[in-house]
Amino acid sequence: MTVSPSLRYPLPYDGALDAPEEWERLRKQCPVAGIELPSGDHATLLTRHADVRQLLTDARFVRPTAQDNSARIVPDGEGGAVASNETSALAVPAKGTEHQQWRRLVGKWFTAKRMTALRPGMTEIADRLVDEMIASGKPADLKAHLGFLLPVYVICDMLGVPPEDRDRFSHWSDALLSINRFTREETDRAQAEFVRYMAGHVAAKREQPADDIISMLIQDSAEDGQGLTDQQILGTAMGLLVAGHETTANMIGKMVALLLADRSRWEQLVADPALVRTAVEESLRFDTNLGFGLRRFITEDVEIGGETLPRGTTVVCSQTAANRDETVFDHADQMDLGRSPNQHLIFGAGPHSCLGQALARTELQVVLEVLLRRLPTLELAVPTSELTRIEGLVVGGLREVPVRW
Repeated sequence: MTVSPSLRYPLPYDGALDAPEEWERLRKQCPVAGIELPSGDHATLLTRHADVRQLLTDARFVRPTAQDNSARIVPDGEGGAVASNETSALAVPAKGTEHQQWRRLVGKWFTAKRMTALRPGMTEIADRLVDEMIASGKPADLKAHLGFLLPVYVICDMLGVPPEDRDRFSHWSDALLSINRFTREETDRAQAEFVRYMAGHVAAKREQPADDIISMLIQDSAEDGQGLTDQQILGTAMGLLVAGHETTANMIGKMVALLLADRSRWEQLVADPALVRTAVEESLRFDTNLGFGLRRFITEDVEIGGETLPRGTTVVCSQTAANRDETVFDHADQMDLGRSPNQHLIFGAGPHSCLGQALARTELQVVLEVLLRRLPTLELAVPTSELTRIEGLVVGGLREVPVRW
């Protein structure tokens, strides 16, 4: 049975690292649930792993496609850009052969070979940031000293934009990912500033190309004649910057907080650093604070989870709830740092899975490797009950991650 739309979304939670109690009941009793969004609109929430995976891989479930040039650009989960209500002239192709062409072009940058080449530079940056955090004294906010800075340095380098502009990127990201923290006027102003900045940057790369993803997209588009338009390159650059900065910055803080919340987890990693890769995957699975979740529209009547949903239904898939599905993960409510295989859905699934997942994984692994090597005595400087979530953003995160060593 489907619950009434009076169920408010996002769902309430207790501690900043805790899962909403409602998840288990919904998965067992009401996996296709009616919800009321912050906007007052009604939608359908999916919480079971199989249903969420079906939505993410089925061509009948599509990204919103309103033709509204006033819409604001946010990352779409693939590393590209869509708008919050939810597309605009700057949006990348959303489906079909054009979308696959876009993924092919952009995906050339996110190869395993390139991630391996980037890894030493990431490690060097992380080591320097840890040096600065140590010099600042303890306790320190790990998110501010490391979580925020590492991804923005990396994505700035990839896009060929100056890292000294990172504060501007942070403001634009916050404004474009906000649900209710900014007025519409503030959000529109931030998007206009962001568009002007990145349009100028793309134009500059046309004149003076370098070894960065924007230059690559411009060159590929010129060579085969079937590449991206200027507007699509601009939308891609904006989406990559917001997605590559905000989501990974927040995940670094959440990962470290999760591993330190139970000190035995950290001690297990100190004793066996070979667990870093699986520990990163388990942190991604165990995270309860992904944010709003992916939103899709249904293009035709479809049956899912035993319910028939009519064409035009807005569906929100909760990857975080699906990642606690006991039918897929043994002891789903426990962190198993050696869990393998780990079929979590944080990066989506199918043809629309996140293009930047290899980059995110590499950054998370590097951060964990450096912290384990440099600060094996790291611990939270406050009880987990004092950690607080960032409210009002599409993506989830913690305000601060106070640590000492």
